[in-house]
Amino acid sequence: MSAIQSLVTNAVLSNSPLKMLKDFLDEQHQLHSAGIKQGYRFIGYVLDLGYDTAKIITSDPYKIAVGGIPRGSFLILALDERDEQGKLIQNGLPPHFTLLRVKSVSSTPLSNQVQQTYFELHKKSMPELDIWTQAELQWGALECDVIGMFYPDPSDNTTVEFSGDVNNVVSAHKYKVFSPDKDLLDLILNGLVNKNNQQHLGIFRPTECQIGLSNNNYPEINISIEDFKGRRTAMFGKTRLGKSNVVKVLADSIIRTSATTQDVGQLIFDINGEYANDNPQDGNRSLASAHPNDCVVYALNPRNAIFKELKINFSDQPDSAISILKSFLERDKKTSDYIKSFANVELHSITEIKAESDKGKQIRGIRKIQMFWAILKSAGFSMDESKLVSLNLSSGTSRGFNPGYSKNLREAIYNGNVPNHPSSLNELVNELKILSTFVQNNKDSKLLMGSSEPLFDHDALALLKFLNPGVGSGPQILTSYRQYHSPNAGDFITEIIQLLNDGKTVILDLGNAAQEVRQYFSDMLSKAVFAEQEDKFVSNALGNHFIQLYFEEAHNLFPNSNKDNDTVYHRFAKEGAKFHIGMVYSTQSPSTISQELLVQTENFFVGHLASTNEANALSKLQHTFSGLEEDIKKSRTPGYMRILTNSHRFVIPVQVKKFTV
Repeated sequence: MSAIQSLVTNAVLSNSPLKMLKDFLDEQHQLHSAGIKQGYRFIGYVLDLGYDTAKIITSDPYKIAVGGIPRGSFLILALDERDEQGKLIQNGLPPHFTLLRVKSVSSTPLSNQVQQTYFELHKKSMPELDIWTQAELQWGALECDVIGMFYPDPSDNTTVEFSGDVNNVVSAHKYKVFSPDKDLLDLILNGLVNKNNQQHLGIFRPTECQIGLSNNNYPEINISIEDFKGRRTAMFGKTRLGKSNVVKVLADSIIRTSATTQDVGQLIFDINGEYANDNPQDGNRSLASAHPNDCVVYALNPRNAIFKELKINFSDQPDSAISILKSFLERDKKTSDYIKSFANVELHSITEIKAESDKGKQIRGIRKIQMFWAILKSAGFSMDESKLVSLNLSSGTSRGFNPGYSKNLREAIYNGNVPNHPSSLNELVNELKILSTFVQNNKDSKLLMGSSEPLFDHDALALLKFLNPGVGSGPQILTSYRQYHSPNAGDFITEIIQLLNDGKTVILDLGNAAQEVRQYFSDMLSKAVFAEQEDKFVSNALGNHFIQLYFEEAHNLFPNSNKDNDTVYHRFAKEGAKFHIGMVYSTQSPSTISQELLVQTENFFVGHLASTNEANALSKLQHTFSGLEEDIKKSRTPGYMRILTNSHRFVIPVQVKKFTV
């Protein structure tokens, strides 16, 4: 190469990130020429090369010099033809290299002869080998996947591009294979990451085994918070192996990067209380205590004076309340027949009842709600009567606290001394208790028949029996559940939405809560968030503001067997990005998650998966994990993750840093 050509080449490369490739190859050539082993990163030669796979030959001294070549490690394949003076021969292409990932050990053309030699040596109790035999036996081959190619951006020489394919494959003898040094490895791992709002995630860790390796030799791994805004992020892996720690690191990074802009609000459903409450695994601190000015905690059972109380309005949400009460009764082993009948009652929501077009069904629905209110009142639940009246539950003669029973029935149950229709909860309780006694003592009365069917169906009879059982405690067994109720509950939804709009992180401490309680709050707040963001979208008010939601035990929200794809959670998966809603979901088993959600997921953090089915389920729907199934199953170090973000084009093994304050 002439001096002028060299000058032009150096000028073109001066601002290119891939100048380090030329410098690296020149340095390796000099080390080879001088016979210096320290810093020599040469691995071997190409035996066979295709567009998807490559077979390379290497030798023990090369592998030892770079600290070993574990499965899954990255190698680079580069053209390195030189003239007699040791200068690179220009081929008309800009500097580039192909990225390889070691897949397995492979056979060589001499493998059979090598095995025969070992067999003969073992028969002779492995005598001292001569240097020629040693030289022959130390050669081997590695099978590698071709990941893609790094090359300069044609439109901007100062940036690097990556393609998932290679544009050309020339004769194998023209290539050399190297283990990249720290600078090149940093380019490979971080060169594609969005430059905006980068945060440190951890250290590159090619293998779980650390013998002979030092983290000082590996670059830090960076992520961009921009990759998570409005996108779906999956956390997979067995319990106690670091999923929650990654969530804390991610949430903490979002808080830090949006501290001045306040453009990201976060809502964390904390089912174990570890994000809200200080705990030993985080150095007796927590995400909430690390950011007291940016985090607001709502708790069912507040363990800190600054936490806000989270309650359910049982009277306003009868459909959810009855299922929650059922879970409490089953948990506390309340198994009497009349209790089980009450717990299995199906109540419709007030919205559904008001929308019912069949007047007969609507009246029966209203009367069941009134019976449920009477039960809550008898159990000592605080209830705002004016608020209940304002719900405007009415149909025919049934309205407010008046069930609107016929004159004949009321005369029968009151023995002729008929009071005015109930106009308060106390009067409603009194009338329904008297009615319950009459129904139980006069089961065949014609007064209990409607025009075409019985006046009270099975659910209504169960409610009346529970209100006034004759034998048993009835509503009194619900008194211990009053701690979950507040007549003013519902206002917290408005508060939380405003906090999210203000860029705050809201943590719902649901520790020790039953699954039904968690489900209730998840459903209610998720619907509220979706509606808020949808309204912003319609009115063109989204701006640059995002909301991030965090779900644990995600298989309960996105089950693979669920054929109902119209839930709010599936709408998050399909439409969340459009409405600036990001989602981080965690579970132990990828196979239990809706395939539709997995296909839509952009970011993955994968720890140890014990089952072949689980590892295969992941690689089946996200092809970049193909070939890594065995490593994912074998590694069990806490915090050791395989990650793939929206910026990354291939999976990277990382030892995620510990969340600290």
